[in-house]
Amino acid sequence: MIMAMTKMLEIHDTYTNNHSKSVAEIATKIAEHMDISKEKTKEIYWAGIVHDIGKTIIPSEIINKKGKLTDEEFEIIKKHPIWGYEALKNSEELKDIANYVRYHHERWDGNGYPDGLEGEDIPLIAQILTVADTWNAMTSDRSYRKALPKEVAKEEILKNKGSQFSPNVVDAFIDLLENVKLEYNLGRSNA
Repeated sequence: MIMAMTKMLEIHDTYTNNHSKSVAEIATKIAEHMDISKEKTKEIYWAGIVHDIGKTIIPSEIINKKGKLTDEEFEIIKKHPIWGYEALKNSEELKDIANYVRYHHERWDGNGYPDGLEGEDIPLIAQILTVADTWNAMTSDRSYRKALPKEVAKEEILKNKGSQFSPNVVDAFIDLLENVKLEYNLGRSNA
């Protein structure tokens, strides 16, 4: 089931497919570094793989747009966590990760979407996905911009610690980058 869903995503948007695999790898490394159980670490891997599955509903003209999105287009993009959640919630094998998919764009300060959750109300796995997702998005070429230098992306993550991101997850991620020597380009996709 998961592989069929990811194949649909790959057909619809090559960047998102590569991005999803990278997010799954990065999130798994963060979870392992935070000593999260093997069961939950497995869940985070699969949540990373399908976190953007709701984008299959978004028209490819919006997904692959070269320029800045209009406000209306961004409102459509912001629906993909809900669409992903809806696709997963009734599946016996995927229902446990449905909420992580729904909440992967929530912000620590409550200014995220779709539900405006904040702080510890956001499931830890979703908090980890948020950091992994953002890191990979910043350090990868996109249809509308080139990848940011790794040091710039790292500073952006640090700058948003406690506002966009969980402080504990950022600390674990930065420790991976600096002390465990996580490859800075882990998960980098240039599709």
